[in-house]
Amino acid sequence: MQKIRTAIVGTGFMGKVHAENVRRLGNVEIAAVVGSRPETARKFAENTGIPIATDKLQDVLDNREIAAVHICTPNVDHFPMSLAAVNAGKAVLCEKPMTMDVEQARRLVDAAKARDVVNCVQHNLRYYPVVQQIRQMIAHGDLGDILIVQGTYSQDWLLYDTDWNWRLDSKSNGKLRVMGDIGSHWMDMIQYLTGSNITALCADLATFHKTRKRPKGSVETFSGKKLQPGEYEEFPIDTEDFGMVMLRLGDRARGAFTVSQMSAGRKNKFEFEIFGTKSGVSWNQETPDLLWIGHRNEPNQIVVKDASLFYPQAAGFADLPGGHSEGYDDSHKQVFKHFYARVADRSVPIDYPTFEDGLHGMILLAKVAESAAKRGWVEVD
Repeated sequence: MQKIRTAIVGTGFMGKVHAENVRRLGNVEIAAVVGSRPETARKFAENTGIPIATDKLQDVLDNREIAAVHICTPNVDHFPMSLAAVNAGKAVLCEKPMTMDVEQARRLVDAAKARDVVNCVQHNLRYYPVVQQIRQMIAHGDLGDILIVQGTYSQDWLLYDTDWNWRLDSKSNGKLRVMGDIGSHWMDMIQYLTGSNITALCADLATFHKTRKRPKGSVETFSGKKLQPGEYEEFPIDTEDFGMVMLRLGDRARGAFTVSQMSAGRKNKFEFEIFGTKSGVSWNQETPDLLWIGHRNEPNQIVVKDASLFYPQAAGFADLPGGHSEGYDDSHKQVFKHFYARVADRSVPIDYPTFEDGLHGMILLAKVAESAAKRGWVEVD
């Protein structure tokens, strides 16, 4: 089997997640890592056994043996780095949200089409086995016509004003923080599962900490909870801590969801409920192997993940037998597996989110910002 050589751009939380799960594929070799500074790249490379460490993306783009790059940097770097990689003819897998605004997303889609490169935006949460089973249940009509969607994505890692992450700075993150970071996942998921687009929405956003205490040194995502008072400086906040959205889905369905990074005790509660004319389903990322199925005239069900009992189209997204949990890491691996199958063979069908999905997500985020600003409903083209 010929190895595909790839590079990881970014050495933080997501860089580590990508590196660990790329290596599980078997046919992909991480040839290089790009860090923001030479020392961070070198440390990452030493800890993970990567041969090339650099702080210059161009070193990777000039390397003809490297076929693909993973962009795992702060949002502000997604567009310029992805565009440079596309123009260099590399396959590109970029973290979400894909860009800082809609115009950048359009340019990236156009560039990828012009260069005919394999491209992906990392909406990995689609690829839990139970989620794939829900998608097939909806496609096979098990739920009937979809009427209602609702849910939340709630975390608590930015509850205190001493909690800090680069996402709190709009210059690095973009105008929408919690909506861009986790609201983008919720909106992508509900459209992916139902096969219907969000056609209109009404949003409200809230910033509870108008100022925060920024550490004087760098802090990795989900860390930095134990710093001392003298290690901070005051920083004004112009991104939201909380958001809620009412929405119309397709021609008939209605729904609502909330997103929060300040919900005490909720570590990573990504939950949705979908109700149709026949039955309903519910799923929570904190218990990813469990599927709740609701009925009107018979007992409700709790189904434990078992690929042998799933629809065949869903079973292919489970690599372990029933009773063996598959979680967050596995969802990344599934995206990578399908992405690199396409890199190796362009005749393989696209079964992963592309830059087109990233553009649609950026349009929705722009509509959320527009709605919150005008305090009213907006249509989504």
